[in-house]
Amino acid sequence: MNRLADATSPYLLQHADNPVDWWPWSPEAFAEARRRDVPVLLSVGYSSCHWCHVMARESFEDEETAALMNECFVNIKVDREERPDVDAVYMEAVQAATGQGGWPMTVFATPTGEPFYFGTYFPPTARHGVPSFQEVLEGVQAAWEERRGEVDDTAGQIARELAGRRIKYGEGTPELPGAADMSAALLGLTKEFDAMYGGFGGAPKFPPSMALEFLLRHYARTGSQGALQMVQSTCDVMARGGIYDQLGGGFSRYSVDAQWRVPHFEKMIFDNALLCRLYAHLWRTTRAESARRIALETADFLVRELRTNEGGFASALDADSAVPGADDGHHKEGAFYVWTPRQLREVLGEEDGAAAAAYFGVTEEGTFEEGASVLQRPQPPVGAPALEGERLASVRERLYAAREERPRPGRDDKVVAAWNGLVVAALAEVGAYFERPDLIEAATGAADLLVGVHLDARGRLARTSRDGLAGESVGVLEDYGSTAEGLLTLYAVTGETAWLDLSGVLLETVLQRFVAPDGTFYDTADDAETLIRRPQDPTDGAAPSGWSAAVGALLAYASYTGSSRHREAAERGLGMVKALGPRAPRFVGWGLSVAEAALDGPREIAIVGPEGDPGRAALHRVALLSTAPGAAVAVGEVGTEGVPLLADRPLVGGRAGAYVCRHFVCDAPTAEPAVLAGMLK
Repeated sequence: MNRLADATSPYLLQHADNPVDWWPWSPEAFAEARRRDVPVLLSVGYSSCHWCHVMARESFEDEETAALMNECFVNIKVDREERPDVDAVYMEAVQAATGQGGWPMTVFATPTGEPFYFGTYFPPTARHGVPSFQEVLEGVQAAWEERRGEVDDTAGQIARELAGRRIKYGEGTPELPGAADMSAALLGLTKEFDAMYGGFGGAPKFPPSMALEFLLRHYARTGSQGALQMVQSTCDVMARGGIYDQLGGGFSRYSVDAQWRVPHFEKMIFDNALLCRLYAHLWRTTRAESARRIALETADFLVRELRTNEGGFASALDADSAVPGADDGHHKEGAFYVWTPRQLREVLGEEDGAAAAAYFGVTEEGTFEEGASVLQRPQPPVGAPALEGERLASVRERLYAAREERPRPGRDDKVVAAWNGLVVAALAEVGAYFERPDLIEAATGAADLLVGVHLDARGRLARTSRDGLAGESVGVLEDYGSTAEGLLTLYAVTGETAWLDLSGVLLETVLQRFVAPDGTFYDTADDAETLIRRPQDPTDGAAPSGWSAAVGALLAYASYTGSSRHREAAERGLGMVKALGPRAPRFVGWGLSVAEAALDGPREIAIVGPEGDPGRAALHRVALLSTAPGAAVAVGEVGTEGVPLLADRPLVGGRAGAYVCRHFVCDAPTAEPAVLAGMLK
């Protein structure tokens, strides 16, 4: 009996019709394994995962394979985006045992959840030294039946090793990262920087949004031209490459090559939120029109493609979609996005079709598969017909309209709290920078959903929701940290004190439930479900780690409130950045960004004046556009209650005024926007 029909996860629902007797992760599933005395087969993936779909078609939809799974195992299916804690613990075991990881993740465990055999994707027939999935099933079953003692010993040893892993500070107060540590991190990134194509390292390349945010903040604090150049170069090449959707905006998950030409086509909400904000910050620093365009197009993509009916934002768009014109419904990666010269001519006519092919790098040979090309914006060949201005806009509009007629990629429409927090921050800032109140409204709608659906009366977050209903998975540290970051950013833009208050509620839960006595952070609350071990990971992956996100939000909240308790918790958390930043800067980019803010203060900017006053609005805009790392911006009328940063701030000569402070020690106030801008450099 397949038990996934009532799941809220789109990924689990994709498997609800499999002949496999899937269970969701639950105590009942493990109780069934104990009753039958059989191993657990744990399969972990996510909705937009290409190889998850492949393994599902090849194995989980196959009657013979499913019968073997049902006979010999209790089969548990997990959406890693709903249960990042489960994913993290077992992925740690997979990586330790095999030296690599990925999804789908396939783990065989005892009925108590102790893992003993691991893998990722297994093909239906053996190839390239990888056994077939049926061979793996038969081998694990034979070992369970014939070498049970050996299996139990192995599982127990692995579980004990995992349980013994704990990140701890040494004796005394952890040391804060200093300017020398930031310089060492810059040097590390410089050594790994790809001077030809931007980014760091080789293929595959993931957009390094958090490392680039650190470099922007480092430039703002130090004036390092090398740091700024790495950001500009990388952002330019990515925006011209196939990883960026040249018609609809938004970024794919990663590039399979070092040149950012051919993407893995899934589009994730967290990538696009982080990159939207990064390009806006690059524009704020350089006023480059290209950065403005990408920030706005990515914001519009988020609202147009990922906003749900309830006001939240869906998690992802699939890489695969049905092949246009195919009668069998066959799905293929990138089918929605790629073009041939003939298809361009069919939509645009001969002249514009030829110009578009040259402009977007579409060739007869193709840059992708089967003669198709991913649209890019390389430098056009010498002598190519010009495509710019209104003509370029017309070409893009017509191609976009034609593409809309194609079968669309699937959408994972669950709302994840942490990732929606990142979207709130991005849309609020982009809306403020470029005077787009509709984007601020969209950010507010998502924040309303997070508060109204995900947050309960105890200050606890649900990890996910779907169709306006909260899921059963409890929030993890990144949900609290990134949601608080979004609410604090929304407060800076709108001046509505409710967002500051609500961020305080979330951060109180962080301090009460997620912080160890020595100041380190756990990814799960102290009353969460007990797994093999309580996960801890300070490194930033595809999105800010819970550790980094929480530290950043705690530091910002302290800047608004003067709370030494929050400031001290943030500073203790930054001790891990001192340990990791100089050695592995690519993997602690958000943590380094927070460290830059701490080194700068961060600056605390209080703007006071009557609501609707043009002088107050001008000062507020200057403050928001400041590049001071992590600046906390508070705006309100004289006498605004509930915001300590605004307390006892009178008008300046009867006019709206601005106060610039560090640790609540302020410079002389000003009523002049130009003077304020100079104070914030």
